[in-house]
Amino acid sequence: MWWLYLPLIIVGLVLVLFLLLVLLGRFRSGALLKPVIRSLSRIGFMQRFFTSISTKAIERQNPELASAIKKLNTVASNPNPQAVQKAMSRLTPAERRAYMEAAQEQQEAAPEVLNRQNRRRLQQQARGGRPGGGGTAGRKRKRK
Repeated sequence: MWWLYLPLIIVGLVLVLFLLLVLLGRFRSGALLKPVIRSLSRIGFMQRFFTSISTKAIERQNPELASAIKKLNTVASNPNPQAVQKAMSRLTPAERRAYMEAAQEQQEAAPEVLNRQNRRRLQQQARGGRPGGGGTAGRKRKRK
């Protein structure tokens, strides 16, 4: 008679997994859900599913940006400057404006890439050293 409960167990497990995904999405603005989505997107049909969901969300929020992305996706696999310029010339002014605004927002949100010298300068400032260097606190002594 235990097999009568099998559909209820399966539905219950699916419901628990769905609630867990919703909870992870709500907690810390989805920071805990991102690694799960990243690992699930390695599966082919899941990647297509996530891509279609994000495309539909962009179409609802900003239709000009969605059409610009569709037009620029043709050159995404071959990003030589001439092809990108040709694809950009096909955009309408509203699409170009929406694409540039989105690119600007994404660039502002991305952390600044630091070279080695800037990272060392920031680390030295965090330790309380002078920003210009000049101190011998972090240097190694030469052996004779």
